[in-house]
Amino acid sequence: MGTPAPHSVLLLAVLVGLCTPLVAWGKPNFIVILADDLGWGDLGANWAETKETPHLDELAAEGTRFVDFHSAASTCSPSRASLLTGRLGVRNGVTHNFAISSLGGLPLNETTLAEVLRAAGYSTAAIGKWHLGHHVHHHPISRGFDYYFGIPYSHDMGCTDTPGYNVPPCPPCPQHGTASSPTNKDCYTDVALPLFENITIIQQPVNLSSLVERYVEAAARFIQQARDSGRPFFLYLALAHMHVPLQITPAPDRGIYGAALCEMDALVGRVKLLADRCGKGSTLLWFTGDNGPWMQKCELAGRLGPLLGTWQRARGGSPAKQTTWEGGHRVPAVVYWPGHVPAQRSSHAMLSTLDIFPTLVALAGATLPPNRRFDGMDVSPVLFGLSDVGHKMLLHPNSGAAGKDGEVEALRLAQYKAFYTTGGAKACDGSTGSEEHHHPPLIFNLDRDIQEQEPLDVASWEYQAVLPAISRAYTQALEDIATDNITAADYSKDPAAVPCCSAQHVACRCHA
Repeated sequence: MGTPAPHSVLLLAVLVGLCTPLVAWGKPNFIVILADDLGWGDLGANWAETKETPHLDELAAEGTRFVDFHSAASTCSPSRASLLTGRLGVRNGVTHNFAISSLGGLPLNETTLAEVLRAAGYSTAAIGKWHLGHHVHHHPISRGFDYYFGIPYSHDMGCTDTPGYNVPPCPPCPQHGTASSPTNKDCYTDVALPLFENITIIQQPVNLSSLVERYVEAAARFIQQARDSGRPFFLYLALAHMHVPLQITPAPDRGIYGAALCEMDALVGRVKLLADRCGKGSTLLWFTGDNGPWMQKCELAGRLGPLLGTWQRARGGSPAKQTTWEGGHRVPAVVYWPGHVPAQRSSHAMLSTLDIFPTLVALAGATLPPNRRFDGMDVSPVLFGLSDVGHKMLLHPNSGAAGKDGEVEALRLAQYKAFYTTGGAKACDGSTGSEEHHHPPLIFNLDRDIQEQEPLDVASWEYQAVLPAISRAYTQALEDIATDNITAADYSKDPAAVPCCSAQHVACRCHA
């Protein structure tokens, strides 16, 4: 990991030094840190073999770690839309990823967490990856955030002069003339990755090697400005890590991925320090991931820990990102709030990123938007250690590996996991698991089989005992969705929607 630039250290020190004792707002501050493509086993507190996360492990020791915590979907845009609305993609309309040329985004009649908290008196900021639409009214500034600093989508969705690592690798942006065609069809050479501050592109292509420092600086500025205004704040910090590693110097004992994981961990530690020094106990910090690791990236992908998806592996493909196997949506989660959330506690409550919206709304003393139903719930009793009971049931939508995007064809009921459709995403070896439909469903008992290795025998007493309850819960859930206020996202594309600060220069190159 590189040494911070002197001006960055000085800025951070000045901003931290200006923090004054906590004003009695009566409302907590909120920081939600969302990692990208993080494996459940990437957190040392979850998986003893992981040694690169001392700050996150300290966060877990000083707060509560949730071992049965799930993203709302197994790919980027749907997961983020659900976190910010408390609603699954079949309700909010976001069922698959947006492109760099997308005209639409999270539908405008969906209310975001930032909009609710801003109306309740909060200063709001989004820093980092957005991926919920960047064109016109879908930009973060139009979706309840007072301030935005970051990239509009994943950091491999555009070329840079300092490309990070990838499998296969992508070339840097062209400097002159016409962009060449890359050998990797997933690479971008005709448009550079932009960095936004509010609605202005301030750098294109962005320098990936400085992104961590700039995110921490932006977070420090925002927190101090919120305190100066006398208002509580909500910071949504969506990291570029660990999608594919940024430009970083590999450590001999850690490799590329380990060095990037260590860099992310240090970033989280610095944000925690900012929160503590501006009034320890005044800020709830919730760290989690958007989905499981991107296994087709081979040695650049995260760690599944015990979530091996063995049944699927035997049939080809990856059981991680883009799938409804545990490795696709069970993610690390830690909540830290000194004096409120118990320290040194591990909770087995079944929770979800869907719960962040209603929980923070309740803690802010605000009310949920009317005329819609929510898949998340207020889990503050679980956070406070008063209960260890979370959801009785969670729905897991298709996220690209099999079935129609966004449709719910897997669910969890207590310790049982039922699949009506299975499939594997692209694996490191290039294989994909074919789509299979199961009627009656495959059912696994995760208490005994966290690896999802052997489904229950349909003739067994256990299968016959649990199937009616699963069928009932599944039918009722689908009926509830069908009768809800649901929306549809606009997934149309237009080259004019591509962020470009200077069309006269190759790859939209410019520095504002």
